[in-house]
Formats: sequence, C-alpha cells, structure tokens
Amino acid sequence: MSLRERESTLWRYRELLPVRWADQIVTLGEGYSPVLPLADMPEFAGIRLSVKDDGGLPTGSFKARGMAVAVSRAHELGLRELFVPSAGNAGVALAAYGRRAGLPVRVYLPERTPSPMKEGCRLYGAEVIERPGTLREVGTDARSSEKARGAFDMSTLREPYRLEGKKTMGFEIYEQLADGSFPDAIVYPTGGGTGLVGMFKAFGELRALGLLDRMPRLLAVQPEGCAPVVRALRADAARVEPWDDPQTIAPGLLVPAPFASERILEAVRATKGGGSTVSDREIVTAMRELAGRYGISASPEGAATYAALPRLLHDGQIRAGEVVLLYNTGSGLPFSVPALERELREGPASANPGALARSRT
Repeated sequence: MSLRERESTLWRYRELLPVRWADQIVTLGEGYSPVLPLADMPEFAGIRLSVKDDGGLPTGSFKARGMAVAVSRAHELGLRELFVPSAGNAGVALAAYGRRAGLPVRVYLPERTPSPMKEGCRLYGAEVIERPGTLREVGTDARSSEKARGAFDMSTLREPYRLEGKKTMGFEIYEQLADGSFPDAIVYPTGGGTGLVGMFKAFGELRALGLLDRMPRLLAVQPEGCAPVVRALRADAARVEPWDDPQTIAPGLLVPAPFASERILEAVRATKGGGSTVSDREIVTAMRELAGRYGISASPEGAATYAALPRLLHDGQIRAGEVVLLYNTGSGLPFSVPALERELREGPASANPGALARSRT
C-alpha cells in the first residue's frame, strides 16, 4: 500500500514507529498538519516562506504527536499509571491520550500555567498537582513525589517514545515538500528541544533509506529571558548551562535547563544550523500579525519563529533565495493577546492567576 492510500495521520508511517500491534494504537486522529504559504511579504523578499501549523492537532499542539505514540507504547507494554511534569500542553495531551487508553494520569504543573490548560487536564480526568517555580523545579518535585508510587514518568526525553512521535514532524515535512519546496532551513521554537531532536532523527532515517540527500538547517528560537540553548550555541559550549531567573510569556519556552541538551546541540550543529532570541514584546506582536495578516492562530511559542525572522536575516542565518519553514507548535486560542500586551505594559503583577489565557470556544 502506498502512502497516498493511507490515513492522513502520523500512523501512515507506522513501520517506522515503535508500536508493534495495530490494535494497541491509541489515537485521536493526530498528525499530518498543513503547510501554509506566507505570500506577499515585501519585508522578506526573495525568501519562500511557509508555516507548518500543528495548532489544529488534537489537544491544540504538537504534543499530541509524542503522547499518541508514547501512550500507545505504554498501553502495549502494560503500564498502569502515568505522570508528567509539564508547562501545560504536554499535560493536556497526556491527560487526553491517557483517558483514551483507560490509564490513570497525574499532571504536575507550575502554578503560573494558563488556566485553560489546567482545566483541560482536569476535564480529561487527570489529577492535577500545582507547584511553585519553573518546569525544572516542578519536575524535580514530581519525580520525588512519584518515587514510591510506581507510575511511569512521561517527561520529555526521559522515556524513548515521545521522541518517536515527534520525528513524524520530519517525515511530514519531507512528504509534503518533496516536490521542490523542501526547506533550506526550519525555524523552531525551542523549550525542551524534543522537536528539534525528533526532526533530526527523522531526516537521518530518511537519509539512511536513500530518500534524502541533504538536511535542512535547524534554527532554534528562544525568548531573551530564557535562552540557554542559544547561549550555548553562541558560546560553542559542549552542553547547556541552567538559565538563572528565567522569564517569558511563552510557557512552553520557560525551560531553563532542558534535559539531554547535548542532543539538542548535536541536532543544530550537525545540520549547520544556529539560533536566535526574541523579546516577549516581539512574540506578542507576531501573534497579532500572524492572525490579522494570515489568519493563523499561533501560540506564543510558534509566533516566536515569525518574530525571529528579521534577526535571522540580519545575521545571515537565512539568506535570499532560500525556502524557509516556520514551525507553529500550538494554537493561540488559549491565550488572550490583549492580556499579554497589558502584562508587558504593566508588569506581571497586573494579571490575576490565569489571566493570560482564556477558555476556548
């Protein structure tokens, strides 16, 4: 059977995924998100620019990819309970797929997590535990609390199968853009970094199969207030050092010490890629512009890639005549842009807990 005859989900690549038996697959129809061209951009003349938009996936973000495969494999292996520390989207995805599989789930969230994400986890039946601090502190607390309970940790890169789900991003890019539009560079918002590592793995597998002769440059984008990966790239460091006093309005990028950072740096360097930072103000402006100009609802994380374009051009990391793909990792619908703008004007104290997000309609 050819790919064209298969379902338009990430399971079209099932021979390259770790779930052995089809009846063990836990799915909500995830994958195969659209690639949307961005035309009429005189400020970026000479660049063929598009967005791969994972905002329409189940649970509203690219986290559905990793959790679909990881929960399916957990189900196949007979695991009984799952937990995850999360900035929000991964928790919502695990709650949904855990419910689909009939597995109990506990989600540990920073107290500052947007309210719709907390409510989404509870709606899917997960137990939600809120903790102060960043994802790093929450993760440490979660693993300590779960040590005697026997549940399996579904954290980024602490289990092997979320990465397998994330690599379908690379498979889809290859399949959707193999007609001469394959990107020279992919601009990716980098928090935990699994997406970069997953795409790098996918392109390596495609090369091993004789289907790909070159890899796109992988360009990591991080906020100015929490940029440990970009700092390490600029310093030509062997590993990422924790970022002191991390601050950003993008919850998925508030990762001061990404786990397995050596693999993130390897993915970027092996593709001759790089990285850049953006301000929170630039992120919010990009959210407005992507929505108002192109009809694309981008999360703060996804909008950061669009915001980074001027600097990437100025630095020569993107060049005229190239094909460039921005990756939007999630929907902007849970976020109130006016509330984000108000916070930037008045400071975090102006917002009540959860004021930076609004319920989806």
